[in-house]
Amino acid sequence: MSHPIPSEFDIVFAGGGTTACVVAGRLAAYDPSLRILILEAGQHTLNKPIHVQPSQYPFNQLPPSTTVTFNIGNPSPRLNGRVPIVPCGRCVGGGSCVNFMVYTRPPASDYDDWGVNGWESESLIPLMKKLETYEVQPDLPTHGYNGPIKVSSGGHKLGISDEFIQVGTTYHKRQYADDTNDLETCNTYGNCLSHGGSEYIDGTTGRRSDAAHHYIYNQAHNSNLQVWDGKRVKRIIFEDKRAVGVEFTSDPVSCPDADRPSSIVKASKLIVVSAGAFGSPTILERSGIGGEAILKRCGIEQLVNLPGVGENYQDHNLVIVPYLAADDAVTMDALWRGEKSLAQWNSSGKSLIAQNGLDSKIKWRPDDEELKAMNPAFQPRWKEFFQDRPDKVVAIFTAFSGPLSSILPPRNYMSAGYYTLYPVSIGSVHVKVTEDGKEGMDFTTGFLDDPSDIVPLDFGYKKTREIFRRMASYRGEVAAGHPDFPEGSAAACREASGPVDLNAPDIVYTAEDDEAISQFHRDIVQTSWHSLGTCAMKLEADQGVVDARLNVYGLSNLKVADMSIVPLNVGANTYSTALLIGERAAMIIAEDLGINCI
Repeated sequence: MSHPIPSEFDIVFAGGGTTACVVAGRLAAYDPSLRILILEAGQHTLNKPIHVQPSQYPFNQLPPSTTVTFNIGNPSPRLNGRVPIVPCGRCVGGGSCVNFMVYTRPPASDYDDWGVNGWESESLIPLMKKLETYEVQPDLPTHGYNGPIKVSSGGHKLGISDEFIQVGTTYHKRQYADDTNDLETCNTYGNCLSHGGSEYIDGTTGRRSDAAHHYIYNQAHNSNLQVWDGKRVKRIIFEDKRAVGVEFTSDPVSCPDADRPSSIVKASKLIVVSAGAFGSPTILERSGIGGEAILKRCGIEQLVNLPGVGENYQDHNLVIVPYLAADDAVTMDALWRGEKSLAQWNSSGKSLIAQNGLDSKIKWRPDDEELKAMNPAFQPRWKEFFQDRPDKVVAIFTAFSGPLSSILPPRNYMSAGYYTLYPVSIGSVHVKVTEDGKEGMDFTTGFLDDPSDIVPLDFGYKKTREIFRRMASYRGEVAAGHPDFPEGSAAACREASGPVDLNAPDIVYTAEDDEAISQFHRDIVQTSWHSLGTCAMKLEADQGVVDARLNVYGLSNLKVADMSIVPLNVGANTYSTALLIGERAAMIIAEDLGINCI
């Protein structure tokens, strides 16, 4: 059925990811008479198993998936000439429908560090509570218990996670905490032994808890809230400096057989650009909003000079390392190989289908002994940023109950994951015109550009390997997924009949071994799918793009609301922040329109 276009709405969202769903859903609930349109390049996600069954998340991230966009970065000498690829959500609900569902929240101080009026943690904590129903533990002061997004321990307990925490609290000499997401606690192991992990999974239904289903699809009765999928936004239309419409076309990935003439939809009150860290800056640039040199190179007439558009790209640096697991270990392997039964999940919301394989972690800060063992290149960064901020996490270490790989022989696996949360390196995202005259993306990740960024990864490999060697399910390393150590090295990877003793000596690494670890990381470090910062909420003079009320500088009736507005990195998986931005943006827009949002 064709959509009735051209048309006019009160508010048009250019992009239908996590934050857009939150804002549009809240506004529709506050005032059902508002005519709201979401334009999304990807497809609908309503009740599709790949989105609602938690265990299916890896299949969104692998080619030939069309539920994400694979953004191809520029080759980098810091990555040994490798071309990094960074996926982002490409469906209604965006990242919330394809992510790993890991529930982590950054320290409250991260939001205070932004230094933006109205975005202080004191103002945001009520919204953090408003958006969630925390099913893991009752009566915790920083958690909410009546919100749309459910947080639970998933539908199946995993023994590998127990083992990770048991070794971490003994060998690694760290404490255990029931709640590592209270906005300040770090350097403790959680959330597994007493309550199960914390995941964005509904504990009753066993379904993923995403923004599309819990803010948009639950309002299907409201005909004034519309979502047009398969629509790629080309640019914003202006009258003088006032945003009045959005030009769009059929998306070539979602609608490969469709004709692609452009259409324009009008917006009488507001346009919200909400296409994420990649889509939002490039929509602005195609609309003439950005730095002069970039627009001129692409033959785009400049409307507003905002050189910060597309700058300040940030992410978290992730490494996943596979290990062999015991035959009797409970892992996700069989499920991911397609050996599954839906009966229990359908009837009770339980079984491994209601799991992501990730329910234990530590938000890690090095102690004095660990700092001394780390490369001195990290010391200036430690002293400048971390030393006097005890709530700032250097990296998260976690245990996956599976390999996250489709090429390994069938058996049981487990994997160590470690990712750094405040890397120094910065990248950029801009439009460009390719040699054949087509539009492309000039994307520089910046990964490992700063010499301090690789140091916690190098240490993270060594520390997580020592933890995994002591876990009961350990049966050795998958050598192909580890550094290529020199022949005869004490660090050489091999199969094992079982774990080493808890008090066994650590592996001693030579200088050549250390170099092998660094080269390994340059070869395989990847995105954490946490892209942000490219339309930063800063002062215009500081390369800002939007102000504290999310207005694009120099224009009216145009806001940006998604992870691209984040000015400084956050120390957690970013879904919690994307939801929070949506709740705050909904309040701001409701206030601007004189709508009661209580």
